[in-house]
Amino acid sequence: MLKREMYLSRIRGFYDSDLVKILVGIRRCGKSVILKQIMDELKEKNIDEKHIIYVNFEFIEFEELQNYKKLNAYIKEKIVDSKKYYVFLDEIQKVEKFEDVINSLRASIDNISIFITGSNSKLLSNELSTVLSGRYVLFNIYPLSYKEFVELTKKPAKSEKTFWDFVKWGGLPNRTQFTDESNIKDYLHSVFDSIILRDVVERLGLKDTVLFDLLLQYIVDTTGRQFSAENIINFLKNEGKSISTETLYMYLDALCKALMIKKIYRYDIHGKAILKTLNKYYMTDLGIAQIKNNNFEINKSFAIENVVYNELLERGYDVYIGKTKNGEIDFIATTTEEKLYFQVTYLLESNEVQNREFGVFKEVEDNYPKYVLSLDKANFSRDGVIHKNIIDWLLETK
Repeated sequence: MLKREMYLSRIRGFYDSDLVKILVGIRRCGKSVILKQIMDELKEKNIDEKHIIYVNFEFIEFEELQNYKKLNAYIKEKIVDSKKYYVFLDEIQKVEKFEDVINSLRASIDNISIFITGSNSKLLSNELSTVLSGRYVLFNIYPLSYKEFVELTKKPAKSEKTFWDFVKWGGLPNRTQFTDESNIKDYLHSVFDSIILRDVVERLGLKDTVLFDLLLQYIVDTTGRQFSAENIINFLKNEGKSISTETLYMYLDALCKALMIKKIYRYDIHGKAILKTLNKYYMTDLGIAQIKNNNFEINKSFAIENVVYNELLERGYDVYIGKTKNGEIDFIATTTEEKLYFQVTYLLESNEVQNREFGVFKEVEDNYPKYVLSLDKANFSRDGVIHKNIIDWLLETK
């Protein structure tokens, strides 16, 4: 089993905290494995197993605990002394009014440390923030990074064949169990169906699933390109489907809340403001994108751009598109301590491409690090802009 140290290192400092630890990520990205690894580390510290309470709401034996009152009673019955208890509630969004259970446990029991996971952004809702009054810490969990993918599969890290396997079929951990492409597709289809059925169709009460599928198809085909509601509406009209702008945005919001796609906003570098228009969407997992891809060949430039975006999120950055006076920079990645600029391209195959990718930084009047990432093995760094091979960059440790 791959130890997901990048996440564990962030969570360890909160093991004994009274803050509620929330792990959120797309279905099958590995949240349950991380919970089990946390429990294993607690046992290694000689925590009595009776003080570790684990409930997975996808297991049928816990089905009746989806009633929030029964869940509350179940946990309280297990707390029988003053030592610290560690409570793990996996896929808690299945429990109606789970927010009230969490708040009640946290407020009424001093010797408790609570960890919860979920597969949709209901765990990020305003209601949860209000009920818990800021008494929680959130960890976004993503599918495997390229470095983790290599560690798990033992495939050659510097191989472009390994890289394109990752780009094409994504980083959901269980897909690495299969080598036959038809088996990988079947697995990814099952994950996709569970996300759409449980987190989108049922939630919205959709009747026209064909329209919804066409919308998702369009998003997949235009990943990383500037979003236009008008273009989508025209596309659907050509397919014999009509949709209002309001319904369109409701569907897009549902896909974001199911954590299948992510919206990225533009940042005006000169005006120093986040812009709410002309945003883009990227896929959380490129394997899901592949099974919805109309074209046999993936668009390599946009695919590796998506990989870089996901990697930056996984490394803990807030990510924006950089708007300049005459164009845009692919990504601005920020933390409270850092700001980095990135241009991503498939290959720097001509002087024209090199001038375009490096030249975009001329409008940025600061001294923060600036990178161009591509699959070239030669180093094209110039004018203070660092060029890196994308595979080498993905294998770095932040």
